[in-house]
Amino acid sequence: MRRLPATVITGFLGAGKTSLVRHLIEQAAGRRLALIVNEFGDVGVDGGLLAACGAPSCRPGDIIELANGCLCCTVADEFLPTMQALLERPEPPDHILIETSGLALPKPLVTAFRWPEIRSRVTVDGVIAVVDGAAFATGRFTSTPEQMARPDHDNPLEEVFTDQLATADIVLLNKVDLLDPATLAEVRGRLAAAVRPGVHLLETTHGAVDARVVLGLNAAVEEDLAARPTHHDAGEPHQHDDFESFAVTLPELTDPEALEARLRATIAAHDILRLKGFVAIAGRPARAVIQAAGPRLERYFDRMWGENEPRAGQLVVIGCRGLDRAAITRQIQGAAA
Repeated sequence: MRRLPATVITGFLGAGKTSLVRHLIEQAAGRRLALIVNEFGDVGVDGGLLAACGAPSCRPGDIIELANGCLCCTVADEFLPTMQALLERPEPPDHILIETSGLALPKPLVTAFRWPEIRSRVTVDGVIAVVDGAAFATGRFTSTPEQMARPDHDNPLEEVFTDQLATADIVLLNKVDLLDPATLAEVRGRLAAAVRPGVHLLETTHGAVDARVVLGLNAAVEEDLAARPTHHDAGEPHQHDDFESFAVTLPELTDPEALEARLRATIAAHDILRLKGFVAIAGRPARAVIQAAGPRLERYFDRMWGENEPRAGQLVVIGCRGLDRAAITRQIQGAAA
């Protein structure tokens, strides 16, 4: 019996995983897709963005959100029951896309495909790692020689990032439109040196790639894990305690530009890794999405507000452990006045 293919999409916070998934949905070509979207924190955002795309190949019931934790640490409690429920549907999907949290390690998730309950029915078609080219160029995921020489050196961002690369079959160097030619060449060279031999490196903007390139790899990754060594193979625990997340609520805005200015200042002052969510703008019938990865921020409309939907905003803040939640909340909510 043919096994159902599943593609794992990994990549650090804000790399462009959700944009990639939306492009793949739009290119489904009649295939029924199911999406498992995992987010770090209690509040899910990406699932709502994907549901708003309205593609017939992926209906709202085909999008499953798993929030409040990374799948790499909750495979037994959340992933296995979710997969079993998908497989038992009267009309199971033709392909499963799994968008992991930006802080998740893909290898423990792929290992779960070896479990007897799903091994005979599903295979990992491939692991796609999305890299924020602009963030990588600034050294966001690498340690300096001086830092590495310290006996107490610890860089959780680097560990997560390199483990994601190590498991990949294809690496998408995303946001290349933000890089000049010289920087792009330098970044591409560094990435090529960091991945396993044979891993394809593709350049993308806004996660746009031909679905035929990244789906249908037939890699059977769950049978090939020994060839994908990572930092955590020796049993070193993945410390989610290094990161934290919380949500900030906002009333309807009258001055979204003032909010954006305050958000940029807040991100810089508190070294916020990721900020995303929705806001309501007075006089505008559509919901506005706010996305920020590091210092870069964008705002756009994704769908109309529902007739009985509260016109209130909510932004999810993610950063390293020790965020001053009270100060960040005051700054953001003060900008919403």
